[in-house]
Amino acid sequence: MDAPAFKLAFYGLTFLSIAIMAYGFLAPALRWRKGRPTPGQAAGIGGILRYVLAQRKVMASRPKTGAPMHLLIFYGFLAMFIATTLLALASYGPIFGFPNWHRGGYYLAYEFIFDTLGLALIVGVVWAWRRRMKWLADKGEPIPDAEGKLSRSRNPLTNDWRDFAALGLLFLLGIGGYMLAAARINANPQPWDRWSWVSYGLAQLFPGKLRPEGYIALWWSHAAIFWTFVIALPHMRLKHIVVATFAAYGTREEPMGKLPAAVENPETGLMGAGLATDYSRWHLLSLDACMSCGRCTEVCPAYGAGKALNPKQVVQDVHQALVIGDGVPARVSEEALWACTTCNACVEACPVLIRHVDLIVDARRNLVSDNKLTGSATTVLRQVGSTGSAWGQQSRNREDWMKGLNIPLARDGQPFEFLFWVGCAGATDPGAVKTTQAVARLMQKAGIKFACLGQEEACTGDPARRLGDEATFEGQAHQNVSIFERYGVKKVVTACPHCFNTLKNEYGDYGAQMEVFHHTQLLQDLVVEGKLQPARPEPGSVTYHDPCYLARVNDISDAPRALVGHESTLDDPTPLMLKDFPARQPNVTVFAEPEHHGRKTLCCGAGGGRMWRDDEPGRRPAE
Repeated sequence: MDAPAFKLAFYGLTFLSIAIMAYGFLAPALRWRKGRPTPGQAAGIGGILRYVLAQRKVMASRPKTGAPMHLLIFYGFLAMFIATTLLALASYGPIFGFPNWHRGGYYLAYEFIFDTLGLALIVGVVWAWRRRMKWLADKGEPIPDAEGKLSRSRNPLTNDWRDFAALGLLFLLGIGGYMLAAARINANPQPWDRWSWVSYGLAQLFPGKLRPEGYIALWWSHAAIFWTFVIALPHMRLKHIVVATFAAYGTREEPMGKLPAAVENPETGLMGAGLATDYSRWHLLSLDACMSCGRCTEVCPAYGAGKALNPKQVVQDVHQALVIGDGVPARVSEEALWACTTCNACVEACPVLIRHVDLIVDARRNLVSDNKLTGSATTVLRQVGSTGSAWGQQSRNREDWMKGLNIPLARDGQPFEFLFWVGCAGATDPGAVKTTQAVARLMQKAGIKFACLGQEEACTGDPARRLGDEATFEGQAHQNVSIFERYGVKKVVTACPHCFNTLKNEYGDYGAQMEVFHHTQLLQDLVVEGKLQPARPEPGSVTYHDPCYLARVNDISDAPRALVGHESTLDDPTPLMLKDFPARQPNVTVFAEPEHHGRKTLCCGAGGGRMWRDDEPGRRPAE
């Protein structure tokens, strides 16, 4: 084949493969467009920089296991893409009047850097291959399913032939690139070839000088592998390298704990997601970014307790509902939807930004508006609606905890800096009341001017919203915001993580304009100012369980620890674990840290309205 025909065939097949790939992405893109417009401001290029190029979610999820493997593959592949792009620009730039800079010191640096980085792809692919093979042989520690059978693994990775085919294509691309470079060095050696040290080493393994026909055969085989990869990309889980980039661009940088507003379907009159197309376009796009890695399921407290919920399966079922046009309730079991604690562990773990809790709560909204919520969970909705308390406490009893403490009330008309939001549990539950009283005493001791609402305080509506009753939530939000406006509230402090999240992240949509603090944040500031002294417990005598809605959802975990005197030194930069005690280290004030702490905390199982739903013994996440 002469040179013109050679180039014509190559470019023709290359552009054809790209066109086929684009057509493969067209069908899902048309499905995404069927969703509702996505409200809010997209992250844009900043989202791509943070979540794609910097791989922030991947490095935060499994820094010691899967993350290094994924980073090797990603950055190795990215290096190949950049190297090919730079070579193309240098080769075809002169056609458009640009100089060929692919020479001199730049060329030597180019050869050394990208010849080295190509190893990252190969090492990462081999690592991934071995990891999948190991999981095929050993499913990991079995856990009971909803029927009590030990049949489910804590490593719920999906494996099928396409996954291994994708890894095989990536491996062949990497090896093929090296072999092609080695063949060129063998056939036409140059003094600077040693800078491409990997390819140069491979070239020395050739038994003799490669004939031109052999080099051409290698060149075409490498091109064929590339075309195969491009054409197959939309049909493999590797498509997430494209779809996740769009998801990162379009993601809304809103707090993890903020649920999207409910939308009513004008045709059915129901709220939430009855059909997959009731979700936003971004949510539908994110479904195609899922690579079935199972990280969401692995950290799910409901799944770990043997319940029907499998976050990965929810994503796949909603995606299937989108593809075939079926209703969400028909694809996702109600038992799975009601098992969710909305702890957001799945959202925290997902490397491609899928917001599973949004999907689940919007499906719950549809069930609630269709009168399909039954059982003990309906009790809390009735109680919030009739008494303004999730526990059914009468408003006149909300001041019982104040007796003998001289607590100022907002209705007394005295100026105050902070509104102390007590919450339903803080005014009702005996254990929570002790916390409420202690916080009030500490603020009094520090000279903080605060007031409580007392009988005027009502549930924030958090349980109702996360159970799917948006109407009850909105009623509570409007009522509470009007009271804030009446008293000119500018700062709120609360001891309840769920109240904190709702007031801080969701009430702004209903007109609230105020700063919201968790009580540990305020107390930490008072300690720093010298108005209070931290506790000084013996090393190992205290531990702390991070609430999901404080540590994971709102990234507050240092303040509570500071209040019990937790410190670290250069010799001991990390906290001791519970398993390390009774061993002690001299001159270090630490407490016994649970293995799962901070943003990786384990859910107690009470969120998402689960506190008011019955759990069978042995199926409670808290156990």
